[in-house]
Amino acid sequence: MNRISMGKTLWIGLAIALAASRPAPAADALPKADTILDKYVEVTGGKAAYSKLRTETSTGTMEMGAMGVKGTVVSYHAEPNQSFVETTLGGVGKIVEGSNGDIAWEMSAMQGARIKEGDEKGQALLHARFNGDLNWRDLYSKVETVGTESVDGKECYKLVLTPKSGNPLTKWYDKTSGLLVKMTVKAKSPMGEIESDSFLSDYRKEGDILLPHKVVSKAGPIEFSMTIVSVKYNEDIPKDKFDLPAEIKALQKK
Repeated sequence: MNRISMGKTLWIGLAIALAASRPAPAADALPKADTILDKYVEVTGGKAAYSKLRTETSTGTMEMGAMGVKGTVVSYHAEPNQSFVETTLGGVGKIVEGSNGDIAWEMSAMQGARIKEGDEKGQALLHARFNGDLNWRDLYSKVETVGTESVDGKECYKLVLTPKSGNPLTKWYDKTSGLLVKMTVKAKSPMGEIESDSFLSDYRKEGDILLPHKVVSKAGPIEFSMTIVSVKYNEDIPKDKFDLPAEIKALQKK
């Protein structure tokens, strides 16, 4: 082998070795879940605006299109973790559920009165936490960005949030706007564990807070939609609104 061909061979071998020693181009790193959750707070009003909230009263309508069932929803929430939600459905009756911060309960014509226990209680108290979006660090033991997916044509970051009690939640946040567009949760119920997908849209401002006014939820073959009609913040709510109903107190004594 002449010197020219030998030198060429050595050069090619050296180039291959150097190329092999270089790290492969890394895929775009996913942003931390902390960053995405904090961004959601900022784009929907900011920490200062959320921190001023003490109570929330909202009204809305509900519809189960395939079943032809329509109804109304009225909810009351107050810091730190008190809630009262009353749903009235035509042909079904009234469903009332609430939390006084320690006990989560439900009453309906179909199932009567009951006190939630275990993971179901944990999930109810999680959702009853006032200003949960602002105080997410108090609610979850672990949050992580697990990938990207498209939801209704929007490129989204997919997050898994593990609460201190109960099943993890999966949430999708629009890469561009930072808004929450989808949520999946496995909820405990007397009928077992039910997985539901909720799609959030029609974000509009109520006071200083930007929030979705339409939620479409799907659980198996059942689909229902809820439309928010009004939201009022920091209005006085009678303290006894969050008291345990007599039927629930009776269950405590058993």
